[in-house]
Amino acid sequence: MQELEPSVLQKVNTWLQGSYDADVKQSIQKLLDDKAYTELTDSFYKDLEFGTGGLRGIMGPGSNRVNKYTIGAATQGLANYLKKTYPGEQVKVAIAHDSRNNSDLLAGITADVFSANGIYVYFFSALRPTPELSFAIRHLGCKSGVMLTASHNPKEYNGYKAYGHDGGQFVSPADKEVMQEVAAITSIDEVNFTRKEANIEMIGEEIDQLYLDKITALSVSPDAIQRQKDLKIVYSPIHGTGITLVPKALQQFGFENVTLVEEQVQPDGNFPTVVYPNPEEKEALTLALKKAQEIDADLVLATDPDADRVGIAVKNNDNEFILLNGNQTGSLLINYLLTAWQEKGKLTGNEYIVKTIVTSYLIDNIAKEKGVKCYNTLTGFKYIGELMTQFEGKQTFIGGGEESYGYLIGELVRDKDAVVSSAFIAEMTAFYKDKGSSLFDALLDTYLQYGFFKEKLISITKKGKTGAEEIKAMMEKYRTNPPATLGGSKVIALKDYELRIETDLTSNTTKPTDLPKSDVLQFVTEEGSIISARPSGTEPKIKFYCSVKGTLPSKDVYEEADKQMDAKIDAIMQDLGV
Repeated sequence: MQELEPSVLQKVNTWLQGSYDADVKQSIQKLLDDKAYTELTDSFYKDLEFGTGGLRGIMGPGSNRVNKYTIGAATQGLANYLKKTYPGEQVKVAIAHDSRNNSDLLAGITADVFSANGIYVYFFSALRPTPELSFAIRHLGCKSGVMLTASHNPKEYNGYKAYGHDGGQFVSPADKEVMQEVAAITSIDEVNFTRKEANIEMIGEEIDQLYLDKITALSVSPDAIQRQKDLKIVYSPIHGTGITLVPKALQQFGFENVTLVEEQVQPDGNFPTVVYPNPEEKEALTLALKKAQEIDADLVLATDPDADRVGIAVKNNDNEFILLNGNQTGSLLINYLLTAWQEKGKLTGNEYIVKTIVTSYLIDNIAKEKGVKCYNTLTGFKYIGELMTQFEGKQTFIGGGEESYGYLIGELVRDKDAVVSSAFIAEMTAFYKDKGSSLFDALLDTYLQYGFFKEKLISITKKGKTGAEEIKAMMEKYRTNPPATLGGSKVIALKDYELRIETDLTSNTTKPTDLPKSDVLQFVTEEGSIISARPSGTEPKIKFYCSVKGTLPSKDVYEEADKQMDAKIDAIMQDLGV
């Protein structure tokens, strides 16, 4: 790049001449002097967008970066929204942060701006998991809350997750109203950074204990845990916030043989022992698996930096550790919960579970068989939380989750929760071990009883303006000319969530879908496979969620049947031109 575009240079000059700290101006000036035009363009070509869930981006100076000023503007916009929404009230908020670099500083700035605007702040004195923030919002009667985290993104990133009064992320119409207020902040001079100490109250261990006591009270099989208290569990927080609560939760549930992955227990925003701090990646569990092999563990648990998602590994029948994907773990959890509730005589017909439309339909089958209502929402845990708030006091939420390793048990929070999930995954392992079964065997039993499902997520990246146009054209083609067959099976239905229409392709009749508008297409085949196509809202990608259904005649042919399912997924993707 030879020079800066005029619009970028204008923004750079606004920062150089505006009410920004001297060290920020110096770093920008140095980039100018060094003619680092690509970096300057990336940092200033647009404003970091406050989306429906908040902010997420690379840290550094600039309007398209996460820093004191973009966080300050977001908080000022949110404060303005809260004051307009709750006029005449003493508005309270809760703030927490994870282990990422600068998360503590950015949390402090968020508290500064809220307090300066007359909003009362409950501030976690040290790093805490995202679900505990959701719990605190509800427990302390807050109107909102903010978590400083970029979840499982690389170390260069940070972010800002904004929550509503119910402890869930903002949903329509509030999400759009907050976005409008944030977008209305056009100058840093509109942001009040002058902290008011009287409006800030430090919180911490008292909330920890209350939360732990309440999740422990949810335990369904304490007797099985007591008999299997020596269950060998390996746990890694992957340098994140899980270390603050997960070991305590396991201990309080009654597990006495938990081994921590020492190299990863120290919170560290550089995540020095992994490429990505993502429990979906096998690489992130390398050290945990090594430790598990050393001690011949029953279960491996690993949580992401803000402890809202959990990955697990179990031993297969060849005594080798394998990673379960999010659909498998979610299906096991729901089957365990419903089975344990049934055994204890707790199912009354008023219970329900929730999952997303791209999460395994094995879960729907399990719920149907157990006589428990299963609701499907759009992708994103905030929609699960929204439904829970809607049904609060009318129906009993047992559990729910989504394929991206996020689960929730009980009604204490309104977001995915790796703390309660870790405790219940351990409880589930004890429950099955108590019956002489491993978790892997329990999975195969689930397939035998409710149907053999296999899921795969395929992401196609299409960068830039042309990429966006290609993705749009792909979706349009699928809409107007859906495939007649996929993987050798006739396509019998097309669900278009953008148009909110479900078409029965055999009778060519239509009916409305019952979910909000969203750019998602679903193809349903005659043999029960469901394929969803969805452009990503945050990345230049189109995602295909492929859920195929087959049969598993017996456990001893699992591997062969599994390969056949992989072949079916490949054939479907080929038919879709992917």
